[in-house]
Amino acid sequence: MQSNQSSGANVSPLVPAYDSILELAPYQTGKPVEELTREYGVSDVVKLASNENPIGCSPQVTLAITEQLGQLARYPDGNGYYLKQALADFNSVDVEQITLGNGSNDLLDILARGFVSCDDAIVYSEYAFVVYSMLAKIQGATGVEVPAQRFGHDLKAMSKAVTDNPNTKIVFIANPNNPTGTQLGHKELREFVASVPSSVLVVLDEAYIEYSPESNNRALLNEFDNVVIVRTFSKAYGLAGLRVGYALSSIPVAALLNRIRQPFNVSRVALAAAAAALNDQDFIEKVRLTNNEQMRWLEKQFDALGLGFIKSHANFIMVEIEVEMEAITAASIHQALLEQGVIVRPLAAYGLPNWLRITVGLAEDNLRLIDTLHSILTED
Repeated sequence: MQSNQSSGANVSPLVPAYDSILELAPYQTGKPVEELTREYGVSDVVKLASNENPIGCSPQVTLAITEQLGQLARYPDGNGYYLKQALADFNSVDVEQITLGNGSNDLLDILARGFVSCDDAIVYSEYAFVVYSMLAKIQGATGVEVPAQRFGHDLKAMSKAVTDNPNTKIVFIANPNNPTGTQLGHKELREFVASVPSSVLVVLDEAYIEYSPESNNRALLNEFDNVVIVRTFSKAYGLAGLRVGYALSSIPVAALLNRIRQPFNVSRVALAAAAAALNDQDFIEKVRLTNNEQMRWLEKQFDALGLGFIKSHANFIMVEIEVEMEAITAASIHQALLEQGVIVRPLAAYGLPNWLRITVGLAEDNLRLIDTLHSILTED
């Protein structure tokens, strides 16, 4: 795709660099609690739309944040020394293999800016995180969406897509996948990485790894220099409001990413909070056990309501709204839930108009969801 700036000297400076940018719609976040309160006058709101940790964060994080409050006039450590050291120890990598980001989205953006031009391609799966296709458009690159297999990644088809598009620079793989919750095994992922040229970066987005530690593919870094693993503190660690993530990669890749990332892209408070959160793995174990227990309970309730769902390896579950009454659709259920103070995520933007993504909440949140769903589905 050609840059607009190369098409003539009379091009307006207000024209975006690539026509594909005009195809983008602003990213739709989950509806904030405050907005729902204003719109419907509901005060007791349950938010199950953004895959946030309903337990919150470790008490160690609260203490670490408090200790930083007297230093807010000072810039953070631009290199993130202490957090990087903690991450290196935790993941058994060298400090030089780590790149810090303002959330994992920042790192995905840095990867695209660092390795993808308008002449290149990005490969990703159908029903995968919408940001991957957005990054292709932002770079003016070709986005290659590979049809899903049972709502998950079809790695054989993705390997063929790389072969068919020799200009591929990045393959994005979410594991566990958002929004479907599906998971790939170690053997099939390793075979996939081995099947693609070493010039193609394979980016494993492990935002939900703490909920499914068996899907940890850190070992691939020992064998392949073109693997990048991206993780976040926004989910299980409960730091979504602080925005901090990290990438693990080969040293040459990390050196390039660290050239591109903005100075001070992680705040002083976020650096301290993330280091404290990482140190409290007992808290993460509690989060995982609570999530698993509540996930199993929700599955039983959806079965009882006659609603289909996809088995999830994350902290959310994708539920199918397909009932005999034509008036009941995923969109109508979503709206009815909103009006009663329960926020979930519709998936029409992902090409899944009959599905809702529902975050696993605390027991009282989940009970409220199921009671509300039951009343909506049984209305005369």
